[in-house]
Amino acid sequence: MTNYRSKLTASLYALMSISFWGVSFVSTKAVLEKLDPYSLLVIRFGIGALFLLLLLLIQRTRLLVSLKFIPHLIILGILGVFVHQVLQATALLTIHASSAGWLISLSPIFTVILSILFLHEKMSITKAIGMVIAITGVLLVTTTRSGQTFQFALNIGFFLMILSTLNWAVYSVLLKSLNIPYSPLLVTFYSSLLGLILTTPFIIRTRGWEALSLLTHTEWAHLLFLGVFVSGIAYWYWGKALEVLEASKVSMFLYLEPVSTLIAAVLLLQEKVLFISATGGIIIIIGVIVVNGQLVPLLFSLFKK
Repeated sequence: MTNYRSKLTASLYALMSISFWGVSFVSTKAVLEKLDPYSLLVIRFGIGALFLLLLLLIQRTRLLVSLKFIPHLIILGILGVFVHQVLQATALLTIHASSAGWLISLSPIFTVILSILFLHEKMSITKAIGMVIAITGVLLVTTTRSGQTFQFALNIGFFLMILSTLNWAVYSVLLKSLNIPYSPLLVTFYSSLLGLILTTPFIIRTRGWEALSLLTHTEWAHLLFLGVFVSGIAYWYWGKALEVLEASKVSMFLYLEPVSTLIAAVLLLQEKVLFISATGGIIIIIGVIVVNGQLVPLLFSLFKK
């Protein structure tokens, strides 16, 4: 019974992380009306790094790391935080938050491809079918209704969003192969700190701090949410879930992220979601589930006593 409760608690941690990450697209979209992507990221990384530092100090975690792993942390910080967040924030200038949420589901597809190329994993017929299904869903998501016909949305935002999913797949493969011997909380802190350092020159160049006075209380609330809950608590809870559950089981919750984004976009941004886009999003999720091919067994074993 105790084992079952620990698994259930870990599942709730993972679910909360995914919920925060899903809503992050909506909060980012809301703040981009006043701030440029780099200014937004500077504030977000700053809040996140400060919050994570407080958590580390409360836990009395040793902050020093070996010189041997500093290059690893820099690479992961650049790819997983700086490049990834810049691509997503820039993409959200021209696409809906709900579309971004659906497209992020492509990340597992790219991860499979990179794993085959660099980790020597095998491609099965099931994985191939799932990839075709997911790509079909992407084509539906990136279409817009025009009169009685559907036309492909030649929007740079969709391209940047898809590129961010590829970047996240590269980051995931590197994270798996580097095996850094530090807690996820410490790694996340240094990643956020690096993101802050890399984006600060841009806000100085664009004088982005001048727009901060234009932010409303609601927009500041979005920034605090992005810094504390998305960059801080979500990663922390994700690590707590991984302490109990296998990584493959925890990763299954990623399929719920687009749903969280869609619900938040409709409720908070009053976005209108086209039926074809929603259908495409569902098809993407089906595709990535087929690629992994283990959803039902994992969910069954997850709650098995």
